[in-house]
Amino acid sequence: MQADLLTTVVLPVSLFIIMLGMGLSLRRTDFTRVITQPKAAVIGLSAQLIALPLIAFLLATVFKLAPELAVGLMIISFAPGGATSNMFANLAKGDVALSISLTAVVSLITPFTLPLFTLLAMNHFIGPAEGFELPLLKTILQLLLITVIPVLLGMFILFKWKGAANKTEPVIRVFSVIFLFLIIVAIILKNKPQIVGFFVQAGAVTLTLNVLVLGLGYLLAKFFKLSQAQAVSISYEVGIQNGTLALFVTGTLIGNNAMMIPAVTYSILMFMTGFALGCILKKQRYNQVTIERPI
Repeated sequence: MQADLLTTVVLPVSLFIIMLGMGLSLRRTDFTRVITQPKAAVIGLSAQLIALPLIAFLLATVFKLAPELAVGLMIISFAPGGATSNMFANLAKGDVALSISLTAVVSLITPFTLPLFTLLAMNHFIGPAEGFELPLLKTILQLLLITVIPVLLGMFILFKWKGAANKTEPVIRVFSVIFLFLIIVAIILKNKPQIVGFFVQAGAVTLTLNVLVLGLGYLLAKFFKLSQAQAVSISYEVGIQNGTLALFVTGTLIGNNAMMIPAVTYSILMFMTGFALGCILKKQRYNQVTIERPI
């Protein structure tokens, strides 16, 4: 994998725009909802911030990943869902308000947790003497600048110019999904001879992680007797990660080519599993309606 104009300029700019678009859709109630719906919020946040990284760590160990790939897998597990998870929750008839609230809260937490957890992962899998640097304070400030600041700017624009914000936000939401896809396509095209090798190295573990955490989010919500819509949203919030952010951290902030591989394979696979889960849920709803109202 090659870190070039794509990872040093295009990724940061696109991530800023994506986070700006998220801010354009956020209202104060999206943050206070975690207080009014504490049970769903605690389950969702715990699954994202604790269970997901723990599962990634176990899989990196079980699959005996190379150290840099293991760190890359951990980094994708530290990134929040973003607009993509909200899109899937909407398509699958989940609780979109809950999905947006979880994304909003985790997006404010991530600039602090992601650098710290990444440093811990690098020290564990690689060791402190291998020449990889991730200055904690500098990284936190960079992530705040490129994720939290645009979110706050978007919320300010929504407050001051609601009409313009409502027209712009859907465009950026579509842009965020398409642009992640285009970034991945560009990386694949630039590294066409190695792409099969990428999936050989990280395809199995990223697919396993994605399927496990999609299921975990759904089953946890059901275990704690949350509604079907809430279970769907938590499933997607845990399973659909912010591939753009993970690529930014691995390719731009750390500048390590091998660490980018899990972010690429996970980002490709999560679209397939996300749509597959949506089809399963749709069939489940159809069967339920058929049982309740026999034809």
